[in-house]
Parts: sequence; structure tokens; C-alpha cells
Amino acid sequence: MAESFGVDPERYDRARPRYPDALVERIVAAGPGRDVLDVGCGTGIEARQFQAAGCTVLGVDPDARMAEFARRTGVEVEVATFEAWDPAGRVFDAVIAGQAWHWVDPVAGVAKAAQVLRPGGRLAVFGHVFDAPPEAREALASALRRVAPDSPVNLPSAGPARTPMDIYQAMFAAAADGIRQAGGFGEPEQWRFDWEQSYTRDEWLDLLPTTGALTQLPQDKLAEVLEDVGAAIDKVGGGFTMPYTTLAATAARTSTA
Repeated sequence: MAESFGVDPERYDRARPRYPDALVERIVAAGPGRDVLDVGCGTGIEARQFQAAGCTVLGVDPDARMAEFARRTGVEVEVATFEAWDPAGRVFDAVIAGQAWHWVDPVAGVAKAAQVLRPGGRLAVFGHVFDAPPEAREALASALRRVAPDSPVNLPSAGPARTPMDIYQAMFAAAADGIRQAGGFGEPEQWRFDWEQSYTRDEWLDLLPTTGALTQLPQDKLAEVLEDVGAAIDKVGGGFTMPYTTLAATAARTSTA
């Protein structure tokens, strides 16, 4: 799944939400300089935001299709997994990862970040927590059970159902544990930014195929899913406003790393 997002990089870049300016500004302000390494940079969404904030950004991504798109938008990218990437002696003031750190080994990745960060440099991994309106969410789940009953996203989980916030809090707790285990960093912090974004029916249906549950569906099955979700959005007025929370797990590299 990690390398399935590049199937349509144009759609991915167009539809995926950006990150709060306050997050970018806080990461930049917390580091010793403006040299940034973007791990799992994808199409360059957050890389361009950091460039706009005055940073020099190098991206690393395992998907050559995503990397090529990012290069066309002005982002320098090297194709590799972060664990296998060769820094060739280069060092940075911040290592960032937007919606990507869960694809990186949580301890080896942190150790690699410590290797390439200047003293006082900051590791910041972040992502969005969101939950579509119940009508759209239930239509998506029902359609996926019908068209892709064997999909991993349809497998029942033990215990009570978890909310998106529960899932992301667990992911960020794991990231913080990886920072502690790898060493070389101060105590990790969690930053939180709340915001919202409005979607029309077409805008939401443009975003859905970029999500992990749908990137690997055949086109005919994807069309069925989008038809059902679109009908559900029509019933609630043809659009909605989505509350977002962007969470960051972050820590500063110690001088003794």
C-alpha cells in the first residue's frame, strides 16, 4: 500500500489537504536553521509549504512517480526509503514527515534522523485526524464491504470500535516511543492544531481515491464506491465542512547524539 499512492500523483496533489501554516511556522522557529529534509515527501505538498516559509527542502520518497511530480513543482527529491537513503554527509535543521512516518521503522527512522540533524535540530512527524459525516462514512464502509470484502480495512478488530482520534493518538504514541528508544533526542512533545475545511461533493470524491482504502481498487469497483458516497453527500445537501486536527510528534536532537 505504501507505494500505491503514486498511481495518480496529480489527483493526490490536487485533493490532499495542506498543513496549517502555524505548524510550519512553529517547526521552523524551533530549529537552528532552515535546511529541511522531508521524509516521504510524496508530491511535495508540505515541502512547498516549507519552501514558502523560506526553507531549503530536500525530499526523500520511495515512489519514483511521486518524486517526479514533486520535481516538476520545484522540489528536489531523491528516490529511496528513508532507512536505505544515503545522506552523503549532509546535515539538516529539521527532519519532517507529513502523513508518512507510519511507513518508516519507528526506531531505525529516528536513529537515521538523529544522524542527519544538527544539534538542536528538530524531528517533527505529523498528520491529519478527520472523520467524514456519518452518512458519507457509512456509505463508504458499506460499499467497501460489498466491492472488496477481503480488504484489510474491512477486517473486524478486537475490542470496542476506535475513533480516528484514538487511532492517530496510538500512532503518535508509537512515534514518541520510537524517539525515546532510539535516543539522541530530548523528551518528545505532541503539538495539536485544530482547523476545518469545506468540501463540495465533487471535491470529496476527488480526495477519496487518494486514501489507502481505495488506491488499489480496480476502476469499476472504485466507481461503485464513489457513486454510493456521492449519493450520501447529496442527501446531506451536496457538501459539508470537515473538522480537522493536525497532530505532531516532535523532539529536538541533543548535542550529545
